[in-house]
Amino acid sequence: MQRRVISSAMPWERKYGYSRAVVAGGHVHVSGTAPVMADGGDPPPDAYGQARRCLEIILAALAEAGARAEDVVRTRWYLTRAEDVEEVARAHGEVFATVRPAATGVVVAALLDPRWLVEIEADAILE
Repeated sequence: MQRRVISSAMPWERKYGYSRAVVAGGHVHVSGTAPVMADGGDPPPDAYGQARRCLEIILAALAEAGARAEDVVRTRWYLTRAEDVEEVARAHGEVFATVRPAATGVVVAALLDPRWLVEIEADAILE
């Protein structure tokens, strides 16, 4: 089986031994994606803005892997506050409204950075 890793500029990948995404056997698995800003600045203050940022990063990783939003079959959302689900769902719907992947939303106590309200992961199948 062919295996290819997609990396980002995050130093955590090498330090902790993971990749932004892995392409294997016609599948693309995108790691949990937090609303990290390219310039290292603060993430958007709201869950909608953070979800949009997560999805931008995910779509870029998918593109590098040769996939598109239409190829996504599953997403998982991790939220720190249940009251943010509507805003995260709105951002998700803007990207995946016609794709309608299987999706799971989980409320967790905290994410790695206390500023993060949401983290999203995705799986796609290449044709």
